[in-house]
Amino acid sequence: METKKKLTGVEKGAYGLGAIGKDMVYMLSASYIQIYFTDVMGISAVAIGILLMAARVFDAFNDPIMGILVAKTKTKWGKFRPWLLIGTITNAVMLYLMFSIPPTLDAKGMIAYASVTYILWGVTYTMMDIPYWSMIPAFTESGKEREGLSAFARSMAGVGSALISIVTVMTVAAIGKAMGGTTDNEINRLGYSKFALVIGVIFVVFVAITCIFVKEKSTVDMKTATVGEMFKALFRNDQAMTVVVAIVMINTALYITQQLVYFFLKYDFSPATYQADFTLFNTVGGGCQILAMIFLFPIFRKFMDTVKIFYTCFGMAIVGYIIIIVESLSGTSNVNWLLIPAALIMAAVGVLNVIITVFLANTVDYGEVKNGHREESVIFSMQTFVVKLASGIAGFLSSMVLAIFHISSDKEAVIVEPISDASRMGLRFSMTLIPIVVLLVGFFVFRAKYILTDEKMEEISTELENKKANA
Repeated sequence: METKKKLTGVEKGAYGLGAIGKDMVYMLSASYIQIYFTDVMGISAVAIGILLMAARVFDAFNDPIMGILVAKTKTKWGKFRPWLLIGTITNAVMLYLMFSIPPTLDAKGMIAYASVTYILWGVTYTMMDIPYWSMIPAFTESGKEREGLSAFARSMAGVGSALISIVTVMTVAAIGKAMGGTTDNEINRLGYSKFALVIGVIFVVFVAITCIFVKEKSTVDMKTATVGEMFKALFRNDQAMTVVVAIVMINTALYITQQLVYFFLKYDFSPATYQADFTLFNTVGGGCQILAMIFLFPIFRKFMDTVKIFYTCFGMAIVGYIIIIVESLSGTSNVNWLLIPAALIMAAVGVLNVIITVFLANTVDYGEVKNGHREESVIFSMQTFVVKLASGIAGFLSSMVLAIFHISSDKEAVIVEPISDASRMGLRFSMTLIPIVVLLVGFFVFRAKYILTDEKMEEISTELENKKANA
């Protein structure tokens, strides 16, 4: 293996830009495609729910295949950058097409169009996402440099996600009006299409900068896990299985909230000002999530072990949902009251995501002691898939809620009228009680099965050190 030079600031910055671009695209799809398909284009919520879930099942087989293709690639530009650039360009094209359904299509045509573009978007996203994260060992030294870059890139990805959460709804409305849209539906249809085009261009530019300034400095063996290997690793490692269940539950609750709060504000809480209210809700929530990851977690860590922090954050999130129920039943339409639960829920999720990464790393050491070999690459490769799985489950459940309570757009209304009392109550309780139940399932599974406390990890670390010393 060739000796690698120390990572430069330019390389680090260029790699971080790629993370911002790719997570802007991912968040636009994960949080707004259901809104676009059902609320803007009027596609059946049941059909979209099935599509979102089916796409995640398809990912279970597509992700490992893409990993194998990348691992076997050999070009003069390296094995990662060609796929990264090709995947980015094709994904940007699919993003634009996915948000540009021809309004002249009939119901079946729209479902077919949505299905093809959404699945192809997922394929092309995987095409660039796997080489993006897998290329880190090819241009960094192991240890602190590699860990530092990974943490930096994850933080930049969070910035990209937060930006999309904050600016999308208001920007879409501004673009749609500038293009001559008059009804709420027409404004959103035109706005989403052109906004997706802008984000796609930014994505390509950012990743092109990554490809230009970040060059592979050595050849690395890229290990990819098959679906069978992932499940075998879980069955051999009961602690990894427990953490995976927690990841799915936490992210499912989060995605349900992100997807249904839009409909809650538009059709129930504040129809006349839902765009500004949704933006404010996401600004406060996203900001608290990032700040919690940076500041709240270290503060908690000073006087609590990781398991207690985990339980505390579950409690914070559940209290946040209960506050939303109380406020929605009180009759208030002042969005400022919703900012309190938004801060509680999103801050809790931010810390939980940090804790989950720590727990996942702990399961690797545990597995080495229990089974005699480390399965780091296999276990961490599951993280992307289970987060996608959570988004699929949340999309399916959210779509079923919309279908059951007959929540759909009034395409001729400039300002949407409130929905029926039955639909309003159904949406309120679905948006809060479903995430609470999901979180409680994750909580009780974790409490019953997880044993890797700080004290237990010290024992495992000592055992591994003694094992290496005697090897």
